[in-house]
Order: sequence, then structure tokens, then C-alpha cells
Amino acid sequence: MKRSNFIYYFVPKIIGLLFILLFVYAASSKLLAFQQFETQLVKSPFFSAYAHWMVWMIPLSELSVVVLFLFQKYLLLAFYSSLFIMTLFSLYIYLVLNFSDSIPCACGGFLSNLGWREHFIFNMVFIILALIGVITTHKQRLIPFSK
Repeated sequence: MKRSNFIYYFVPKIIGLLFILLFVYAASSKLLAFQQFETQLVKSPFFSAYAHWMVWMIPLSELSVVVLFLFQKYLLLAFYSSLFIMTLFSLYIYLVLNFSDSIPCACGGFLSNLGWREHFIFNMVFIILALIGVITTHKQRLIPFSK
């Protein structure tokens, strides 16, 4: 197998697996601590009015992207969706850090142990991974797979 074929075939799969792990973990930790997640969203300076529907929308959108990753046909859409979600989460963190007096954390699991700046960096890494996924998936469609 040529090196370029290897990169364009396996890199999106590896990155997709990382997103599956991240989104399943994030969504399940939010759903398992549902009341706490809802309370934290209500305290959010930007989302308090929408917290009661966002408490469902956020984990369901994360799980929807996981489903997209399971089908090769939807891989590109899954990467674009991941890029969108991670960009929104990062924008929220940026707004909270720069324009809010209170900083509630609506994260679940180990992500709640990260500081806001570390969480922002974590999100930036996943934004870069999503971009790499988009690029390699586009290339994968252009290069026929050969052994």
C-alpha cells in the first residue's frame, strides 16, 4: 500500500475513533449526571433561558455525530459536524473567559477537572483533528484505494 493511500485511509478512521470516544464519553457523562448538567446550564450567563432544551440537545447532537462516524458514507459529514460542535464549544469557552463574571462548568467526567484554558486548548486540538479529518476524507475520495 502506498504511503499516501495509508494516510488517507487510516488517518480519518483513527481521528473518527477519537471523536467517537470523546462524544460518547461526553454525552453519557452529561446524561448520567443529568440534574447537575441542567443546573450548570441554568447558571450559564449565555444559556440560562435555553437550558431546559439544551440539556437534551447537546448530548443528543454528540450522539448523532457518533452515529454518522459509524457509516463510511457519512464520514465527511461527521467531521464537519464535529468541527462545528467543537467550534461552538470553544466559542462558548472564549466568551465565558473574556466576557463573564461567573464561570460555571457544564462539562462531564474528566473534562470537568480541566481548567478553562486547558479545556480551550483541548478543544483546539480536536478542532485541528476535525480539520485533518475533513482534508484526509476529501483526499481519500480522490485517491483510489490500492494494495
